[in-house]
Formats: sequence, C-alpha cells, structure tokens
Amino acid sequence: MIITELVFVRHGEAQCNLDGLVGGPRTCTGLTDRGYAQVEQVALRLTAEHRDKPFDALYAGPRIRLRQTGEIISQALRIPVSADDRLDGPAHGAADGMPWAEVKDAADGGPHAHPDRPWAAGSDTWNGYLERASRFLQEFIDQHEGERVLVAAHGETVIVAHTLLLGIPLGSPAGFTVSHGSITRWQHHLNRLGQRRWMLDRHNDTKHLAALARGAAA
Repeated sequence: MIITELVFVRHGEAQCNLDGLVGGPRTCTGLTDRGYAQVEQVALRLTAEHRDKPFDALYAGPRIRLRQTGEIISQALRIPVSADDRLDGPAHGAADGMPWAEVKDAADGGPHAHPDRPWAAGSDTWNGYLERASRFLQEFIDQHEGERVLVAAHGETVIVAHTLLLGIPLGSPAGFTVSHGSITRWQHHLNRLGQRRWMLDRHNDTKHLAALARGAAA
C-alpha cells in the first residue's frame, strides 16, 4: 500500500539555463518558449493522472522559473499552488549572474567538486546546502504524510530527495541527471507486515517530451 507520494517536476528550460548563467534570484527571468512548452507537456500528463487519483497539494519554490512552472501545472490541474521559500536552490552568492564556465574555472569545478568549500564569495557549500535542504524535506514529508504531493522543483531539490531517502553519504562523488521538464516520483510503501519503505518509482522521466524532441528534429 502506498502511504505517501512525492512527485517532483523539474522546471522547464529557463533563459539563464539557455545563456549558461548562474540563475540565482537576481538573474532568473523565467522560462523560455521551449521551457513553457516542456511544462505544458508535463501538465497534460499530470492532468490525466490527476483525474484518476487526485493530488492533494502543489508547491513551488520562489524563483521565477519555479513559480511559472507551478502556475502552469496549477491551471491545468485546477489546484492552487503554494510558494515555499525553503524549496529554493542553493545560494550562489557573488556567482549569481556569472557564466557557469567562469565560476567553475575559478572554483576548480562545480559545487559538487569540493563539497565543503563555497564555489563563490557568499555561496553555500554543496554539503551545507544538502544538510539544510534535507532537514526541510524531512519536515515537508512529515507534514504531508498520507498525501500525494506535487513539487515544481530545481534539479538540486531532486538530488536532495535522493540523498535523504537513499541515505547517500554527504560528499559522495556520484550524481544524478535531472532534465528540464522531467518527472521524478518517490512512494512510501507499507507492506502487509507493517514495514515501511521508500521506493523510487521513476527518475528523470521525460517520455512526455518526445513530441517536442521530434518537432525540434524535423
């Protein structure tokens, strides 16, 4: 029996992603046209699912690309979207708005490369972000026990969920691909012996975006 279900939708392509910029709160200007199209395809897929088994809640983080993603899904499913600042991604400090290539060159790699060291002045450390975001996510899970919850998320939030629920040690060199407009689903199961277990039902599912890929190739 499934007790709780968490469905993470990574936001669609944003202009900062297309430009290769660190998309902190000063720099994020929202989704591109392709990003809108990606989220619309997600919303179509989730609408069909919602008719058969309704979602109880929808959340989005504070950056524009997340709010826009949440709003598109909200309009399609006809459920309200709640903003929660704790669903924001890492703090980038002085790197906000800089080209990622320059930031990585200066820091000798991306945030994961040196997980206990800031990648820019005033930024998080990667492990510090994981610890903070994991504490919130556990609170969030406890708050929504027994519910089906949708989250318009950063890729980093999906990684936090995997780190927490798979028990991955901080600083692990392993990583996860999280594509724009992808769906990741975690389910909390209760078996006939009264035992509970989190199961990763799917990760980085993008089959609903196949039509967009065909259109781009045509």
